[in-house]
Amino acid sequence: MNIGIIGLGLIGGSMAIDLRRRGFADRVTGVENDKVNAEAALKIGLADVITGLEDCVACSDVIVLAIPVGSAMTMLPRILDLVAGTGKLVIDVCSVKECLCQAAKGHVARGQYVATHPMAGTEYSGPWAAMPGLFDGRACIFCDVEESSPKAVETAARLYDALNMRVSYMRSDAHDMHVAYVSHISHVTSFALALTVLDKEKDEKHIFDLASGGFSSTVRLAKSSADMWVPILSRNRENVLRVIDTYIDKMKDFRDAIDDFDEGRIRSLIEESNKIKRIIR
Repeated sequence: MNIGIIGLGLIGGSMAIDLRRRGFADRVTGVENDKVNAEAALKIGLADVITGLEDCVACSDVIVLAIPVGSAMTMLPRILDLVAGTGKLVIDVCSVKECLCQAAKGHVARGQYVATHPMAGTEYSGPWAAMPGLFDGRACIFCDVEESSPKAVETAARLYDALNMRVSYMRSDAHDMHVAYVSHISHVTSFALALTVLDKEKDEKHIFDLASGGFSSTVRLAKSSADMWVPILSRNRENVLRVIDTYIDKMKDFRDAIDDFDEGRIRSLIEESNKIKRIIR
């Protein structure tokens, strides 16, 4: 397979590494508008060549759209125009799916597009963040597959099998609701906690001297790229707002219990939260 990857950051770059190492990709053609990132991707060996979008699509059997969701919404119909009637496969790896499925809806080449979300990543970005094994053992969600051709779905499944991912199927609207709970709110709370501590650090210069591993693991997502997360949060706005409202309610439960010196209620809230161990070990 000749693979075209538009956006050679953490996800696109990591896919390039393992698809080549594991024999799925014979050649990787990259599209990267940032000159520094483009030079880095070539130097690191993520791509054989960096080219323009049309040339990339022309020489690729599979085109991977690995850019922020706002840009992906604009670019997806253009790519579908280019692949119409060719049998080429187009996938995206964005963490918001309903808006992308809507952007492709009704297009003559809709069957050649598979909406996918590999549930993997780190707080780092750019070609330097790409790593082998990022996707091993993780889940990948395929959305609205009834609108994709069986051949496209089969090829996409083989691609993710090469990445050692397990595939699940979901409606795009359900996907966006679920990721708001398990991913997007985690980033929002991490951003908010970082802002809280940074605000305090203006007065208390030694606060970071006391930071432990627990703090670091809780706030590490606050290092995530704004370029990636601004469009995610805005495009999944309704679901994210609903989760934030629920989170604020739970925070208020803790605040009220602590304010009332109600140790029994505090204990009850903590023990109720401990039930998450049944899901996350």
